[in-house]
Amino acid sequence: MTTMLTESQLASQADTAVTAVAPVAPVTPQAPAKAPARKPAAPRARSRAVPEKEHKVLAQPGFVLHSYPYKETSLIIDVFSRDHGRVALVAKGAKRPHSKLRGALQTFQPLSLSWSGKSEVRTLTDAEWVGGLLPLEKSALLCGFYLNELLVKLLAREDAHPALFDHYVATLNKLAHGENAPIVLRQFERILLRQTGVAGNWSHCVSSGKTVQADGIYVVDPEQGTRPERISDRAPKVSGKTLLDMEREDYSDPTTQLQSKFLMRYLLAHHLGGAQLNTRQILIDLMQL
Repeated sequence: MTTMLTESQLASQADTAVTAVAPVAPVTPQAPAKAPARKPAAPRARSRAVPEKEHKVLAQPGFVLHSYPYKETSLIIDVFSRDHGRVALVAKGAKRPHSKLRGALQTFQPLSLSWSGKSEVRTLTDAEWVGGLLPLEKSALLCGFYLNELLVKLLAREDAHPALFDHYVATLNKLAHGENAPIVLRQFERILLRQTGVAGNWSHCVSSGKTVQADGIYVVDPEQGTRPERISDRAPKVSGKTLLDMEREDYSDPTTQLQSKFLMRYLLAHHLGGAQLNTRQILIDLMQL
């Protein structure tokens, strides 16, 4: 937050005093008295900037979300770690043919990552493939890139979300095993908004504080929460049953699947602040998500 400094206007007043001095008899002039010698001023202590402590992390579970070239032989990678959140790292020499990092820094592969440094972009010191997940293929691979784009655009740097990390791992596992992609993505989107603090319990009405009625029609305000519908509403209208189903992570009802899709699209667009999701349109075209 930027602090605005206001300049104070100070007015100073000078008082002039006129003193009438009576004449006095002349006296013998004397040599002017010497001014007392000034003591040398004590030297000011120089303020020294406290050096920032080097940040070291060892063997942290994580995934590569995105990478792009840096200089001739290196990469900048955006990683999602379990205990440190989203972190930017420079992988020095990762593009060299025989680099140990070259084969390890792949998306959707569980890694053990170590890094150090003081700046915002720290230096990757080690990356080891852990294994344990099947590779994503075909449409599941595109869904994985959609998850990564959501994390890059909605997570602040170095804001840890261990529960979200665990859910991300579970989501990749579900996609790799061919589970229903639209349902898997709805579950992840809801957990993401809740874990980042922008969504609460949608099954409770903010105006009454009571649980929504299954046969009622509601609107989820992105900033306020769930409330009864209004005639003037342009936001998606959803049934109370859909909101209750989403809270239970039960998407077996086709109506719940349809309404939750438009609800999540609306809420994500709001919280992204107009930023476009490059992977979503491809998903819509291919899978009508």
